[in-house]
Amino acid sequence: MRLPLLVCVSLCLSVAPGPVSGADRTCTDLRQLYTGKGFTLVEVPQTEISETNKPDKIDLKKREDRNRLGTIETASEHLRMCPQGPTCCTSTMEENLGSLSAKETEGLIREAGRSLQAAFNALHRGFDTYFTELHGNSERSLLETLSPLGPLYSQNTRLYGDLYADLRQYYRGSALNLDETLSEFWSRLLERTFKISTPSEVSLSEDYLDCVAKQQETLRPFGDVPRDMKAKLIRAFVTARSFVQGLIVSGEVVRKVSQVHLSPECMKALMKLVYCPHCRGMASVKPCSNYCSNVMKGCLANQADLNPEWQNLIDTMFQVASSFSTEPSLDVVLSSIPARIYEAVHFLQENMDTFTARVYQTCGTPGEEGTGSPALHEQRKKSSSLTASGYKPSPTAGLRLEMQVSDLSSKLREMRQYWTQLPVALCSKLAAGGAGQDKCWNGITKARYLPEVMGDGLANQINNPEVELDITKPDMTIRQQIMQLKIMSNRLKNALDGNDVDFQDASDDISGSGSGMCTGGQCPRNRPGLYAFPPDNNRVRGAAATPQSGLLLLLLPLATLLFQR
Repeated sequence: MRLPLLVCVSLCLSVAPGPVSGADRTCTDLRQLYTGKGFTLVEVPQTEISETNKPDKIDLKKREDRNRLGTIETASEHLRMCPQGPTCCTSTMEENLGSLSAKETEGLIREAGRSLQAAFNALHRGFDTYFTELHGNSERSLLETLSPLGPLYSQNTRLYGDLYADLRQYYRGSALNLDETLSEFWSRLLERTFKISTPSEVSLSEDYLDCVAKQQETLRPFGDVPRDMKAKLIRAFVTARSFVQGLIVSGEVVRKVSQVHLSPECMKALMKLVYCPHCRGMASVKPCSNYCSNVMKGCLANQADLNPEWQNLIDTMFQVASSFSTEPSLDVVLSSIPARIYEAVHFLQENMDTFTARVYQTCGTPGEEGTGSPALHEQRKKSSSLTASGYKPSPTAGLRLEMQVSDLSSKLREMRQYWTQLPVALCSKLAAGGAGQDKCWNGITKARYLPEVMGDGLANQINNPEVELDITKPDMTIRQQIMQLKIMSNRLKNALDGNDVDFQDASDDISGSGSGMCTGGQCPRNRPGLYAFPPDNNRVRGAAATPQSGLLLLLLPLATLLFQR
């Protein structure tokens, strides 16, 4: 009985397979991922490879023959980014996936930037439409408001039109001096009003009219209207122009910073974070949230340094937007321009005799005094007592301004934390949620991530365990944009004080009338390749907490990309 039993056992052992080692695990998932990213399967292992089964040198001709036959050489190669051990990746694959991880992250950053640019574009279009309509409605009301002035309106329509044209050009970024422009308007209006009021038989030379015009400041023929109107118009137009320029500059900063390339050190860290789990056969294991945070904070350290000046600019723009509804509100100032002109001319009509006498004392008598222009005297009797102080825009206009300011303010608040929330947004779908912090990819294996999370900004990355950074060498492109933010903030603060500002050197490629931050009003929509982690609909908690709702709306395209496979 013992002999047949031994024979049976021997036969069974001779045909039974040996123990399955880690090196025999299939690489099917990685092969599918790799080809899905656009790479070929040449030299991609069929099963895991490790240092323990690394064979001796193989004849290259023999390797080529094997590859043509579909049998891939399983020699393990030294990996420079992923941890050593059983792997489905060769050094060539690691290099390819490393470059891909950097390109994908850069694509996600650009996509998030385009979303923020689109938000700035929308704010710019909305405010520009509102302000342009206010300006146009005011100009269209000239005829109704000034027609009682008779010849003083009909013979000066071009003068009034030029005033509105100058205001429009200034708002669009022209280098006009608004103070001088308004002073010139009142001087020309005084000159023409005096000429019309002078008897037709009296000849007035150009020199004499120049002398009359110079009395605008000293004799104050239009009363307090020019001085009061000038102060309010300058405040309104300086703040409005500064605000739209602030929107344009902010969008340009986002565009330029979002195009900054990631460093080689960051590429290595991203490869280790994103694709090394796949090389180790852990495709379903997401990175630990704190691990992802350290990688992203290191990669975006220079961008985070924008945050102080970015917040300063957003806060200042918020103050400017709020000032639009401060009495006298923006809509009242623009809508009342015709009424203020009427009030000024009416004041001069009522005091023309006194003014004329004082002009004669200063400039001399131009000729025989007469009875003046009969048409003008008749018009004085017909003039009503309308004044700008009693002028109020329609309740609809006030409500629209309130809605405009409210919308601007809420949108600006949403943008305030953008640069510090960007790493959080990138990790919100990429990393494991709070419940999975003990079974996540920590850069080496499936376990808890122990290092602490670094702070924001370059200086705080000195001890970052994931990304090697030289904190003494900041990115110069981003430093230049920090300076642009600082310059724009100072200009907006000057505008709040009513000080005129010149925007000609605001940025080397920003036009004064800018229509937005994307060429032709459209942004390129080239989408990058996507990370390979499956979507996770669980709510993210812990260090990778979801950003505030407003910022999530701005980063919605980024989240959409991360959801896709």
